[in-house]
Amino acid sequence: ASLFSKFPINLGLSCKLLKPGDFFTHDYTGTPMILTRAKDGEIYAMVNACRHRGARIVENNGNASVFSCPYHAWSYELDGAFRSRPADSSFKEFPAKDCGLVRLPVEERYGMIWVLPDPEGVLDVETSLAGLGDDLESYQFDCYYHFETREIRRQMNWKLVVDTFLETYHVNVLHAKSLSFLHANLTTMDEFGKNLRMIAPRKSFDDMRQKPESEWDLIRHSVIVNVLFPNTVCIMQGDHLETWHVFPDGHNPDSSVVYLSLYTPDPVSNDSARRHWERNIDLAIQVVNNEDFPIGEGIQAGFHAAG
Repeated sequence: ASLFSKFPINLGLSCKLLKPGDFFTHDYTGTPMILTRAKDGEIYAMVNACRHRGARIVENNGNASVFSCPYHAWSYELDGAFRSRPADSSFKEFPAKDCGLVRLPVEERYGMIWVLPDPEGVLDVETSLAGLGDDLESYQFDCYYHFETREIRRQMNWKLVVDTFLETYHVNVLHAKSLSFLHANLTTMDEFGKNLRMIAPRKSFDDMRQKPESEWDLIRHSVIVNVLFPNTVCIMQGDHLETWHVFPDGHNPDSSVVYLSLYTPDPVSNDSARRHWERNIDLAIQVVNNEDFPIGEGIQAGFHAAG
């Protein structure tokens, strides 16, 4: 629990909150949260619990001008500040100035959203990234667009899920057809504090030998995997970005909830583009959920075997 309350948690790209009033909820850290972009353009994070009786304020995602509790209609501004309540005179012992939603530390940096699910904590994304921020900045994530997010639940410890992405030794065996464009068992890895960057070359990487270094394009000819401690796998896939966010599923250490998001460099404006990106996210699901994760669930079961 301390990992998910004491360290910055990446929740995806800033484009998930594109316009003032956009919001989404997040429950996987153990702290129910609302993330929103307010009218001043800033992103705010609050505990998703009314200050009256603790009811959830909103569900899922959307766009709002004000938040109103569905239980007794206490209302809040987009930044969590208290707005109004029915029968206000009945609550003289609970002054309005003390009724705002509990705020959480949040930071928008490198086109990404980071939160600390501890209202008393101090969020320091730059220190936590330990130098990896230069790479993240170079990708210009603030120019990307959110295409789709899918949720997966598997019977695997969350750390085992993250391990799925950390080697290509298995590519020629498990992914002989689906990832035939990759060089197997060939990667380079660099540490950045608790984070890491792994680069796996595509077979097209070899073509760069025939070109001057000034024309080399590492992103196009490789798969770049950034693991943002503790639980986010951020994968540059040539022409798009995948993020895999991995959390324990409740209190069961043998179960995880994973949400995969795909981001595109341009807005999806026609059916042809939509079909293209749907094929990309379908491929990610096919490879990871249908090929890797069944093996992982077998490994998880083996952890409990005698001897």
